[in-house]
Amino acid sequence: MNKPLTISSSAARRLAIRVQRLDQIPAKQGKKQMMAIIRQLGCLQIDPINVVARSPLLVLWSRLGPYDLAHLESLLWEDRFLFEYWAHAASLVLVEDFAIFQYQMRAFSRGDGSWGRRVRSWMAANEPFRQYILDELASRGPLFGNEIEDRSLQPWKSSGWTNTRNVSTMLGFMWEQGDITVMRREGSGFGLKKQWRSLEHFMPKRINAPELSQWQVVKIAAQKSLKALGAATEKQIQNHYIRGGYPELALVLEELVREGTVQQLAISENGNRWPGDWYIHADNLSELDEVQGNGWQGRTTLLSPFDNLIADRERTEQLFDFYYRSEIYTPKTKRKYGYYVMPILSGDQLIGRIDPKMDRRSHTLHVNAVYRERDVSDSLE
Repeated sequence: MNKPLTISSSAARRLAIRVQRLDQIPAKQGKKQMMAIIRQLGCLQIDPINVVARSPLLVLWSRLGPYDLAHLESLLWEDRFLFEYWAHAASLVLVEDFAIFQYQMRAFSRGDGSWGRRVRSWMAANEPFRQYILDELASRGPLFGNEIEDRSLQPWKSSGWTNTRNVSTMLGFMWEQGDITVMRREGSGFGLKKQWRSLEHFMPKRINAPELSQWQVVKIAAQKSLKALGAATEKQIQNHYIRGGYPELALVLEELVREGTVQQLAISENGNRWPGDWYIHADNLSELDEVQGNGWQGRTTLLSPFDNLIADRERTEQLFDFYYRSEIYTPKTKRKYGYYVMPILSGDQLIGRIDPKMDRRSHTLHVNAVYRERDVSDSLE
């Protein structure tokens, strides 16, 4: 086996920022540039929190600057280049990657765990209810959840907020197993009210396409994850894109290395090698050369708490020496920084964080506090 390529921790950070398209804003603005960024990232996590803006909108803003929201809505609802499904969380994903998510749809609730058995049992008991929803969508067209009658035969039992919320629970399970998808969202700024349609109607050409084997899915998804990370360990690949959906990943990586598609890597900081086996995709080697040479620029921007760059909190801490946890569900008296805190990226460092809130009546962004990380100087390059 060839000796792994050794790079500095600074090069690893810069590569991560480069492949995340955070180092510079595209010269042109449009759907083409937006689509290129989403294709590189692989997914945009959806989150209901709207303190500043919905997370997918912030992720794009961090990379594009001011942009036309109509471009994203067109890519979703008119062009249908994107759809909603589960990646490392509920996300906007690419229709061109449908075969990867189709495998997840087939695997939905097939596990031997108590949750899978419970879902299968409830779905079986309510099969007439499921069929009624499909029939309603076929005859009436796209429907919001409140337009669907609760015809469940057995109510969903839960100790939480989903208890007896039979329509929304059934819609959620049907979405996960690939019966239906979100056709449109109502409300400004990527609203929460979802209109549903059969998946077959939304993307008819994809439904009957050849299915991929588990090995093929993992091989393709692992490469997408690695390309979006830059340099990464097996665990970091596992935690990104289709988080936890990489059975036999170690064997897949061995094959990719033998093929020359992926190369092993070592990261060194102050003469000390970071632990673990690191990998880089061959397609990223030219970008690595650029960030190690004169091709690095860097810029300053804010990141959504759910930004792809920091989605893996342990990786963020290792790569940037930046400890970050969301305090949204932390009691107010126990919060260290604030309810909705956005990290500040500057150059190849996460230099601080802000606690902001948007006043939508006055269209004013209020910053409650700014926190500077330790060892960050007053003047930055």
